[in-house]
Amino acid sequence: MAISAQMVKDLREKTGAGMMDCKKALVEVGGDMEKAVDWLRQKGMAKAEKKSGRATAEGLVTYAVSEDGKNHALASLLCETDFVARGDQFQDLARKVANTVLQHKPADGDALNGLIGDEVKQLIASVGENMQLGKFACYKKQADDEVVGQYVHNNNKIGVLVFLKVGKPADATNPEVEKLARNLAMQVAASNPLALDPASLDPAVVERERAVYIQKAKDEGKPDNIVEKIADGAVRKFEKEVCLLAQPYIRDDKKSVADIIRETEKEVGDTITVTGFERIQLAAD
Repeated sequence: MAISAQMVKDLREKTGAGMMDCKKALVEVGGDMEKAVDWLRQKGMAKAEKKSGRATAEGLVTYAVSEDGKNHALASLLCETDFVARGDQFQDLARKVANTVLQHKPADGDALNGLIGDEVKQLIASVGENMQLGKFACYKKQADDEVVGQYVHNNNKIGVLVFLKVGKPADATNPEVEKLARNLAMQVAASNPLALDPASLDPAVVERERAVYIQKAKDEGKPDNIVEKIADGAVRKFEKEVCLLAQPYIRDDKKSVADIIRETEKEVGDTITVTGFERIQLAAD
């Protein structure tokens, strides 16, 4: 029997399941609408989709690394309650999501959903609570001079990867460099920087910040000849707050992150460059 677009639409409205799932159900049962509904329910798809509007503010961020240490992945799996997030089934699936990202390096959320989305739907049907795949990140070391620092906060709600390069490949395994990478990952987790340095900041963000302080100074009746100076000072302060290298170091706020990197460079006798970072926070998903 030919499956029309109207039949798929009607089944979608009846069950709330995805368009492709509805088409597959109708094909499987030869176009029988009621059997298609039952087929979707049996697969947990109708039940899962009906819950899709419910908030997923809880969950887990998980980390995976390949045996050779070259590939790293962070992934988040979201759910409605902390009770479910603490359950073995959810935790097992969260780890599987991270390993799926590690192995397949999906290009986007749709690709990841195609790899493991059915298992998420099955757990939704089993547990009776909405779940969603959240943000993810993966990184592959291309050379021996690269170092990856990772940190997942003990509540598993924030995860970070930080990427460094050293001047001499032998120093990539130096304990002091590895310690620095770990501490910088903790810094990113705690301070949530927007960029590495002022040059990396989105110009639109900087201009928006400048405009706010220009208007504020004008509203306060400041003379025109110092309005720009006030705005410049405010922008410099903003950059220190949101740029990783300029931020006060979380373990010693009298020093900047850049200061700590320079100290480690002197200790190991090599150059160390931070090239980037990835940060995933559940509340930000």
